[in-house]
Amino acid sequence: MVRPRILILGGTGEARLLAEALAARGDCDVLLSLAGRTEKPAAQPVPVRVGGFGGASALADFLKAGGYGLLIDATHPFAERISANAAFAAETTGIAAIALRRPEWQRLPGDRWRDVQSIPAAIDALGPSPRHVFLATGRQGAHHAEAAPQHRYLIRSVDPVEPPLGLANVEYILDRGPFSLEGECELLKQHYIDVIIAKNSGGAATYAKIEAARLLGIEVMMVVRAPAPMVTAVETAEAALAVIDHLFPPAMNRGV
Repeated sequence: MVRPRILILGGTGEARLLAEALAARGDCDVLLSLAGRTEKPAAQPVPVRVGGFGGASALADFLKAGGYGLLIDATHPFAERISANAAFAAETTGIAAIALRRPEWQRLPGDRWRDVQSIPAAIDALGPSPRHVFLATGRQGAHHAEAAPQHRYLIRSVDPVEPPLGLANVEYILDRGPFSLEGECELLKQHYIDVIIAKNSGGAATYAKIEAARLLGIEVMMVVRAPAPMVTAVETAEAALAVIDHLFPPAMNRGV
């Protein structure tokens, strides 16, 4: 019996959990693809390739050449381009595809959210008066802060912002989640933050800053997600495993 081949487009905690589960089962061949934007990615439990594919058509060619039977898009919810490429590649090749996409954070009583469509829109919404801004969207897009140099920025990212921003009042923190509520409250108070710019990424690893903002009454400019491609979506690694079992029944069910 031919072992099914699965390509996971990863970079998230959910992708790692799914890869770990599939590696433990040992009944399929898995390749995890990382975009390569993080300089020191965490160790992974399955073989890894790093770097882009060169577009949707090139991804489709890769899937066909590798004999893959399933494509799993487990990229960051804001990796819109690769998700669109994945949907295109699956449709043109006829290969099965699912998206592993954690649910969005939901507004709770006490949250002071202002929904915005992009980081530039969030920067613009800060207004003309100087503010203490926690730019918590990572290094991708941090340069948009240069459009509003009157504010004081605290920027947190896994890797350094390169080149450094041309701003007089900016401080950088290099750190990787998960973050604690206590630590986030202390960070916000220490830097006198009065507004946070965040992407609605969902998940638990970086939610503490949203909880801290609620407790401290701090405004959040929440960048909303773009509409997702029309691909079957699941919210957890467990749900993805159930889909995989449906597509490729375990050996005992195949009578092997």
